[in-house]
Amino acid sequence: MRILEYISYCLLVVALISCTAIGADQANAESVVPSVTTKEDVITSIKATMQAQEEAWNQGDLDAFMDGYWESDSLMFIGSRGLNYGWQTTLDNYKKSYPNPEAMGKLKFTNLYMDLVDENSALVIGQWQLFRTQDTLQGHYSLTWTMKNGEWVIIADHSS
Repeated sequence: MRILEYISYCLLVVALISCTAIGADQANAESVVPSVTTKEDVITSIKATMQAQEEAWNQGDLDAFMDGYWESDSLMFIGSRGLNYGWQTTLDNYKKSYPNPEAMGKLKFTNLYMDLVDENSALVIGQWQLFRTQDTLQGHYSLTWTMKNGEWVIIADHSS
């Protein structure tokens, strides 16, 4: 039952974030008509982006890892330090927390739930594992994805 409550909570968060993002899109004229039209195409696109992120991380390339995120000051990242805004802030925090390949380890994403919220947003819930020489870290994530400039990107990441 707790997973259903969590998914319901995440869907509510996605709806709120989507409303905010749509307003920002209209103000900034960043939205484009999605080039991917079916649910299966969207899920495939998101999975491919997450696979590329995983590969970039495992090669020690945080800049390439960040390609999956919306490059905007409005990007939201919620982690152990609370809510932070901005693509550059998120990259800087990753670089401070993971300064070298040994600290980065090997990342593995396991998606537990993926679905469209509407034609312009999707929710992904999953588990991350970080295998390092000295330890293994793990946690969960909820990612809100939306179409920006013809690409599906993460606009909000809640990882714990």
